[in-house]
Amino acid sequence: QVQLVESGGGLVQAGDSLRLSCAASGGTLGSYIMGWFRQAPGKEREFVAQITWSTGRQVYGDSMKGRLTISRDTAKDTVWLQMNSLKPEDTAIYYCAAARLNGQYVYWGQGTQVTVSS
Repeated sequence: QVQLVESGGGLVQAGDSLRLSCAASGGTLGSYIMGWFRQAPGKEREFVAQITWSTGRQVYGDSMKGRLTISRDTAKDTVWLQMNSLKPEDTAIYYCAAARLNGQYVYWGQGTQVTVSS
């Protein structure tokens, strides 16, 4: 079973950058897709970005497109989410997740809070 622990969230001002990290343990990630989702108060969970561990292929959601870079460190079993030009509407809990190659997300982290002030 894969365990995921997010870190790097916090309170920032509009226009700032933030890098989230997701440390994975307990499994071999070569057969997974690693993703980031977010959920704001009163809203549904939203896809942010994903990366296929074995190939590095990246896919981005529409809400933050152009302001994101997802990457992974295969030596450290860590996924990074670099977020730039943050906006108050980016305020949410950000979750790291692991999906099987069929796209089904099966493991989730506990989330890290990102708050962007105007």
